[in-house]
Amino acid sequence: MENILHSKIVGEGKPLLILHGFFGMGDNWKSLANKFAEENFEVHLVDQRNHGRSFHSEEFNYDLLVEDLYKYIQYHNLDKIDLLGHSMGGKTVMLFATKYPEVIDKLMVADIAPKVYPPHHQDIIRALNSIDFSIHSTRKLIDAKLSELIPQMGVRQFLLKNTYWIEKGQLAFRFNLKSLTENYEEIIKSLPVGSVFNGNTLFLRGGNSQYILDEDAPLLNAHFPKYSLETITNAGHWLHAENPKDFYEAVINFIK
Repeated sequence: MENILHSKIVGEGKPLLILHGFFGMGDNWKSLANKFAEENFEVHLVDQRNHGRSFHSEEFNYDLLVEDLYKYIQYHNLDKIDLLGHSMGGKTVMLFATKYPEVIDKLMVADIAPKVYPPHHQDIIRALNSIDFSIHSTRKLIDAKLSELIPQMGVRQFLLKNTYWIEKGQLAFRFNLKSLTENYEEIIKSLPVGSVFNGNTLFLRGGNSQYILDEDAPLLNAHFPKYSLETITNAGHWLHAENPKDFYEAVINFIK
């Protein structure tokens, strides 16, 4: 069927859908998915449009990402799902929950608030657009070029996971860099004023991250009256990768 999001499904039981962040893919969550599967969850690692193995499109905004997700849920006949989104994926699941509350049992949002963020990915976008695959023909050469603008090795490794061989000797990115570059303003937008989800909601933030601040509490409460907030220590924005043990425990305690 055309334009159904690609996913990897692990385990069986209650559906738990996980949505990755900007320039990520479901695969980033594989090891956590296996742990959730052991607790009788059917874990869906979903690739959002223009990411991973899902379809590419010139159009990209949260309304479309929400409709993609709703189509996916209907296609797989899922109901009363637990839904977890990180960063950009967190914005998708927040908006989804306000539009389709009846589908959701519990909502989890990892290290993002329902507010506008100042643009902060310019170096990454510039670095990715500086790659010329006819010159940068190995992952080592791509990494060296990216390092000119991205000093953090962890960020480069995360981005390099998106490279693959389209043919012998020819690398490419899985994500749709052109569309993500052109639609970047959409990524940092806030949740629309007045949109509310009255179900159980858990916000998780990294102890070393500045994405969810204490002063965001009234905003979280306005959109998600039944929210709670957990801080994952020794972790920044990629809290699920930096402290998977505490992240896993916080999530499983909430959904069990």
